[in-house]
Amino acid sequence: VQLQASGGGLVQAGGSLRLSCAASGGTFSPLGMGWFRQAPGKEREFVAAISWSGGNTYYADSVKGRFTISRDNAKNTVYLQMNSLKPEDTAVYYCAIKGTYSGDYYQAPEYAYWGQGTLVTVQR
Repeated sequence: VQLQASGGGLVQAGGSLRLSCAASGGTFSPLGMGWFRQAPGKEREFVAAISWSGGNTYYADSVKGRFTISRDNAKNTVYLQMNSLKPEDTAVYYCAIKGTYSGDYYQAPEYAYWGQGTLVTVQR
């Protein structure tokens, strides 16, 4: 299983970016997918997640109302639309696929497959 994340870059505070993560090499039904991030000197933290159907979404409090997660199962791709970006959003963003259908969406150990990460830098 491979996950290829893209869409990161440099943006001014208040700007927007859209991250994409394409999965290949396996069957992902009916697994949830998520995004995590890791800022320099900090631990990896949960950002957002989405169920297989897309009917359930989960967000960290710090990004609620600004970020939107979505998925296109026909393309095995998950997206993260990030609006009103803040300097504190600067981090490497990782996409991941859950290892099981059930379980917690918020915890990194629940995810079995991880992408390589894409860097998001938000300037003041």
